Amino acid sequence: MPGGRRGIAWLTAHPPPGPFRREFWRSPVRGPWLTSVFGVVLLVGITMLAVTGLLSYAAYDPRLAGNDLTPQKGVLGFYLFDWPTRPVWLYRLSQAIHVILGITLVPVLLAKLWSVIPKLFDWPPARSPAQALERVSLLLLVGGGVFEFVTGILNIQLFYVFPFFYPAHLYGAWIFLGAFVVHVALKLPRMISALRSRSFRQELRTGLAETRPEPPDPDGLVAVDPADPTVSRRGLLGFVGGASLTLFGLSVGQTIDGPLRRTALLSPHGREYGTGPNDFQVNKTAAAKGITAREAGPDWRLELLGPQRMRLARPDLLAMPQYTYDLPIACVEGWSTLQRWTGVRLADLARLAGATPGRDEVFVESLERGGVFGHVTLSARQVADRASLLALRVNGADLSLDHGFPARIIVPNAPGVHNTKWVTRLTFRPARS
Repeated sequence: MPGGRRGIAWLTAHPPPGPFRREFWRSPVRGPWLTSVFGVVLLVGITMLAVTGLLSYAAYDPRLAGNDLTPQKGVLGFYLFDWPTRPVWLYRLSQAIHVILGITLVPVLLAKLWSVIPKLFDWPPARSPAQALERVSLLLLVGGGVFEFVTGILNIQLFYVFPFFYPAHLYGAWIFLGAFVVHVALKLPRMISALRSRSFRQELRTGLAETRPEPPDPDGLVAVDPADPTVSRRGLLGFVGGASLTLFGLSVGQTIDGPLRRTALLSPHGREYGTGPNDFQVNKTAAAKGITAREAGPDWRLELLGPQRMRLARPDLLAMPQYTYDLPIACVEGWSTLQRWTGVRLADLARLAGATPGRDEVFVESLERGGVFGHVTLSARQVADRASLLALRVNGADLSLDHGFPARIIVPNAPGVHNTKWVTRLTFRPARS
């Protein structure tokens, strides 16, 4: 043990050059108080991201056959529950919070990383088992946080660099959240103490000329040889807050219908699509999915499978009772829109196939080629909901080809990809208990 202590003492006294030496970090505003301010914002924000992210995963109903994009999730799906159809705006709200809040928090995350970067170069790497645990949790926290934010932002911009996005984002989230819980448990007392050490209101009144370093701290965040300040804590907080508000303003319009949609410059769906009643977001065009006008033309038929089998042309569907509901489409990328849909209730189609609404689920198949969302299973609850439609028209006009003509699924409170376009077959079957 004495030899071990001498070794640690020698390593401490002989750090490598550059960022491993404490005198390398000279900012006079870096310290426990500033780090704790960013930390408390992230504590609240990341908790909200975690809750809404897990809700988003539950909304995919991965326990239904064919819906699970992460079949190896194991115990990570312990919390899954039957996703409701009401309120119809729940998924729209939760996913908007998840995506827009995630974008808004990027400047705070970067500022927090900047504030603690000396800890990443702490030397020696581990002086005790407790410090080793803290360092591992910190590395997992930083690495997991960066991975989750980067993959999430790439996904909402439709840059599918990671074809394994769904399992990677899920597993990465659990690793990150595990490290986050450990880190909060270790640091919460220090964060509370640091926040109480200075007045937030007073810091907002302190300009550049009056800015002074925080007192020396055991965590080594305060510079041992501080340089003259080039920005006050007030200025840094204002910059980070202004950057977050800017990102919020450039993304919030993607989930609000009306003029604000034009301000959604960070959204790939902030532009206009189609014409007239069909002028709203298109996630994937018919051309991108290999759908031709001929396939969706007069020869198209909807096949119903259940205790009875039927084939219906579009005029047959239009001759059935039609229902109209105002329902949102909300996508995992954060965009959403509210439109007026008209079509045949899924419950009526279930009865036509000899199935029982409320007892039988439905397996929906599309003309779509390629990708992972050419089919979906809708729950018995979704089939039975009075507003669940095989939509034929939108806003009083026929669906455009890009919006799923000749028929598409519209289910209240379902993720956008479950509102399958270009439907060609509905297979009703008893729900699995």
